[in-house]
Amino acid sequence: MNPVASSVGNNKTWLDRARGVILEVNSLQNAALDRMHDIYYGTALPPDRVPIPLVRPDDRIGETYLRCDLDKVVAIVKTHTPDRNLPFTPPDTTARAIAGHLLEFLRHEVTKGRLPAPLLPIQSGVGNIANAVLNGLLDSPFENMTAYTEVIQDGMLDLLAAGKLRIASATAFSLSLGVAAALNADMLRLRSKIILRPQEISNHPELIRRLGCIAMNGLIEADIYGSVNSTHIMGSRIQNGIGGSGDFARNAYVSIFMTPSVAKGGTISAIVPQASHVDHITQDVQVIVTEQGRADLRGL
Repeated sequence: MNPVASSVGNNKTWLDRARGVILEVNSLQNAALDRMHDIYYGTALPPDRVPIPLVRPDDRIGETYLRCDLDKVVAIVKTHTPDRNLPFTPPDTTARAIAGHLLEFLRHEVTKGRLPAPLLPIQSGVGNIANAVLNGLLDSPFENMTAYTEVIQDGMLDLLAAGKLRIASATAFSLSLGVAAALNADMLRLRSKIILRPQEISNHPELIRRLGCIAMNGLIEADIYGSVNSTHIMGSRIQNGIGGSGDFARNAYVSIFMTPSVAKGGTISAIVPQASHVDHITQDVQVIVTEQGRADLRGL
């Protein structure tokens, strides 16, 4: 059995380890998803581990399908249902200002020779601010860009459609309903520009470091020491999980975090004396960007 879908994630591991498997056949998904996937089966435990042969985001190193033992299949469920994702709000003044400061930083790094003209592979977290930054890249001077990220969202598909982004490698889509429908309708044309991999490859620390990714992630609060809280409100209530931000922040060529400077209508500052919860330590945070400007913490 060779199942494929619009998300790979950890399915390779679940299929390998499961005693029983329930397969979902979603007739809403375009059959042109076929061959978009790159499933690498070359990982092994020490001392048999060998380097993963991936040196560019557009390298294909595996198989186009997940393997599944037919004897494990206990049921097949038929559906015709889209993914459930929240829509992204259009960029407001704050989001556009954050995007502007970040794009100015990237242009400066290119001018100084610390980044190549097409940039290094970009990674983007999910959310309205990250999506605004991707939208900002549409009008930037950067061409022939690549992405090596965990999740492909609306703004990245816009970059692919505009020809600004040459290839996007990820493990899944996180798209608003309208954009998901547009992708589904245009899947055959975009298939060659998108690669979906297992999460153990899309988020692999050594590959992120090897490729020199530019990591761009959101935060809830950052403190004056450069520590970042990206999961907890007031130190106790979980807002969201850490996702893959830690994989990318620690190993990126440049680690960038973005946020509006205030929350709750301006009553709470996102920049605090000391973070109430720390997900990313000082050493993993290089640049912090708000609508007020940017703080380059490298070497400080």
